[in-house]
Amino acid sequence: MSETSKNIVISDEVVLNKIYFVRNKKVMLDRDLAELFDVKAIRLREQVKRNVEKFPLHFMFQLTNEEVENMVSQNAIPSKQHLGGALPYVFTEHGVLQLANVLKSQRATQMSIKIIEVFIKMREILSTYTEIFQKLERIEMKDIEQDNKILLIFEYLRQLEKTKQEENDYKNRPRIGFNPSKEK
Repeated sequence: MSETSKNIVISDEVVLNKIYFVRNKKVMLDRDLAELFDVKAIRLREQVKRNVEKFPLHFMFQLTNEEVENMVSQNAIPSKQHLGGALPYVFTEHGVLQLANVLKSQRATQMSIKIIEVFIKMREILSTYTEIFQKLERIEMKDIEQDNKILLIFEYLRQLEKTKQEENDYKNRPRIGFNPSKEK
C-alpha cells in the first residue's frame, strides 16, 4: 500500500456504496466525489467545466432526467434534492483519476488512489465470480450429460424388460398346431 493511501481513513465500503452502475459503466456521482475529495460540489463542477477537454464521454457524462428518476426509484439516492437540484455528472474510474489531476489537491490525489484501488478490487472480485460461474456451468453441463446417459440406461432397461415380458408372453400362450403330447 502506498504512503499516500495510508493517510485516508475511509473504508472501502464507504467508497463501494458510492459506486453506481449507469449506462453499463461503474460510475460515481460528482456530489459524492466532492465529498470524498473534501471540496464543494459546485467547485468540482467548475473545474470540470474549465477543463472539459480532459473529460471525454468515457471519463464523464451528465445523467438524464430518466436516469436520475431511475436512481431515486431504486433508492440508490434518497431524492433529487440530494443531487443539489441539477442533473449530476458522473465519473468513471478514469474520470476519477483525471478529476484528481484537475483539482490538484493532496486530498484529491489520495482519495483518487483509494477509489482506484476499490475499482481494482471490484474487478478482481468480478473476475473471480466469473471464473466460478464458468466452472459451475461446466459442472452443470456434465450433470446434464450424465442425466442424459442415466435416462438412456433407464430406457434400455425398459426395453429389456419389455422384451422379457414379450418372451414370457410368447412362452405362456397356448401353442397352435399339432401337439404330440396330447395325442398319446
